[in-house]
Amino acid sequence: MTPSLSILTPWRSRSWPRWRSSTTLALRRPYLLVDAYFEAPERVAALVLVAPAIFAPRKAVKEGQSGEEEGGQQAQRVPNDENSPPNLFARISGGFLELWKHVAGLVLKMITAIRDVVRSLCLKAVVAFLRSSLGVVLVRWVMDKFGILGVRNAWYDPSKVTDHVIQGYTKPLKSKGWETALLEHTVSMIIDSVSASRVPVSKRLSEISCPVLVVTGDTDRIVPAWNAERVARAIPGATFEAIKSCGHLPHEERPEEFLSVVENFLRTTFANPNEQVFQAAVS
Repeated sequence: MTPSLSILTPWRSRSWPRWRSSTTLALRRPYLLVDAYFEAPERVAALVLVAPAIFAPRKAVKEGQSGEEEGGQQAQRVPNDENSPPNLFARISGGFLELWKHVAGLVLKMITAIRDVVRSLCLKAVVAFLRSSLGVVLVRWVMDKFGILGVRNAWYDPSKVTDHVIQGYTKPLKSKGWETALLEHTVSMIIDSVSASRVPVSKRLSEISCPVLVVTGDTDRIVPAWNAERVARAIPGATFEAIKSCGHLPHEERPEEFLSVVENFLRTTFANPNEQVFQAAVS
């Protein structure tokens, strides 16, 4: 198998020519291919994440530092009773405290169990609704009322969204069964997000070992640029680029700037690739 260079973009897909070397270009939704990356990381040469709709983890507090602080607080709170005379009241209060901790622990376990049951019931209700005829009607209504508005808001300058662009996004909605496909995709994402055996992609970003470029528009109204920057910070050695005066779709709104950013990344990552092959890949 030849490794692939995956350019992950939101929404629509375009066909990119295959590299004649050991790398291919592909465009898919970022959260899907990042998830697929972990299935066979040895087959991926590099990743380009375009406005990734991935929740960026907050910067974690260092465990050593928090442990030292807790240790210091405990040292201040707990007196040295080694040479203190026995105190009956202290023993009684200590025993009562231990009993209260035990009771509180049982109550907490009961609350957790009830919460899990309620969450499971709510999940089943949501899935049942999405798979019902009402769910199909709802998704049709949402797309009819807000679909075109969403496309325009994805651009920095909505006035530049032409009828050709609108047709490109609405054409798939004319396919038979598109509502069911969208709802089933949504259901699978919901089930995966609550699965206890499946680690969320956002918590595995630090495990990505291949070169990564995260690129977005500086005025993204769909997925804020600061979130994309956090995603880049969570991936070791990743490069972050924000294209000025651009929205959620830099590969469509600013194609020249976008290709320039990708070109620089490729030249840096794959030292001096064959010029003819490189031009075929990005043109």
